[in-house]
Amino acid sequence: MLTEKEREILSCCDALFDDTLDLTERLVRAYSVLGQEQSAQAVMDDWYHQENFHVTHVPLNDTALSYVDSNYVDSNYVDSNKDKTADHSISNSGAVSDDRYNVIATLNEGAPGPHLVFNGHLDVVPAEPHSRWSQPPWMPWRDVDGWLYGRGAGDMKAGIAAMCMAVKAVRQAGIDIRHPLTLQTVIEEECTGHGALACVKAGHTGDFVLIPEPFGAHIISGQAGVLWFRISLNGVPAHVLDTSAGSNAIDAVTALFYALKPLEAEINAAPRHPLFGHIEKPFNLNLGRIQGGDWASSVPAYASLEGRIGFPPGIAVEEIQARVKACVEDEAKTLAGISDLNVEFHGFCSEGVEVDLDDAGVRLLGQCHQDLTGNAAIHKPLTCTTDLRAYKIHGGINGTCYGPVAENIHGVDERVDIESIRHVLKTYALFLSRWGENAKS
Repeated sequence: MLTEKEREILSCCDALFDDTLDLTERLVRAYSVLGQEQSAQAVMDDWYHQENFHVTHVPLNDTALSYVDSNYVDSNYVDSNKDKTADHSISNSGAVSDDRYNVIATLNEGAPGPHLVFNGHLDVVPAEPHSRWSQPPWMPWRDVDGWLYGRGAGDMKAGIAAMCMAVKAVRQAGIDIRHPLTLQTVIEEECTGHGALACVKAGHTGDFVLIPEPFGAHIISGQAGVLWFRISLNGVPAHVLDTSAGSNAIDAVTALFYALKPLEAEINAAPRHPLFGHIEKPFNLNLGRIQGGDWASSVPAYASLEGRIGFPPGIAVEEIQARVKACVEDEAKTLAGISDLNVEFHGFCSEGVEVDLDDAGVRLLGQCHQDLTGNAAIHKPLTCTTDLRAYKIHGGINGTCYGPVAENIHGVDERVDIESIRHVLKTYALFLSRWGENAKS
């Protein structure tokens, strides 16, 4: 049941909803692919200061916590002032600049009471090819059916706007937030999770974390582990007048990738992890990038590919790395003419996560959902990874994801359902107010 004060909070959410959409659209306009996140962080920096948060930065200036690859820039994007690709020459060697950072906004740091953390990532994937979008992907637009479009609108700038405005709505309703509260906007969620991990390692933790990832109004019960890998090798170049005189590196590296298919099947075989038992194939192998050769009439002398494989909670990253490496090396023994085989692991080395569904924060979120919708919250696992991993595995903090409804994330015409943003705003505001009441008791 909602109290009179809670209904006032929800009214404040409605009054702030246009501001919520405005903040979402400002964040979409702030181009924030890997290595170029500063403009979006500047938007949040300004907002946090405007709302009288204490603001600090956690940089990614440690090469052990950084992954920047020039190949991930959106090469079609140019704004009116600067070619965004011009200074994106950092390789995946791990070199980084000091101006890549996470933003931490706090209230009542060190105060008594349970510490609540809201976390969202501002980095987005490239939007190419732009020609397939209905409108330019970095210029947000709305349609008559109630969707807001743009790269990052769903994943996950709308959720960030909702979590921020939820705090403002509670304060606007006259509720004094006295317990510790942290809002975090982080980077590198799309490739390493090291933004959130850097925050955890810097001591910016709490007692419970809420992440508004765009998977709808479900309580996320867990997520898959994710491993990125790169396979590279050399073949033997030759003129195509006699291809048998050479050894095709692209053919070879592709064969090595497909040698991982039995491993994918083995990981998905019974007995299935209980969180994922109802999903036919939760742990997926994907070939994401391939490069090689330098001339159409030459047998390619070199090739490399990058892929991703999922795995269930409870299996160590090191075990999956060893199994991937063994599969590739065993298959390589059957291929003639290749040399300098290298299997390396870059980007995600993320463990799987199980959420403690009996945690008081999870139960409180479920009650807020039910009081707003009239229905019990559905628990749902993810076959991908999120920043929950940094908090649960490395920080010992329980939490979950609960966010708006988005479609075409990482795809063409990414969009977020506008009314679902309103629902998340209200749920988070109700959750925050009740978290504070529980803190007092």
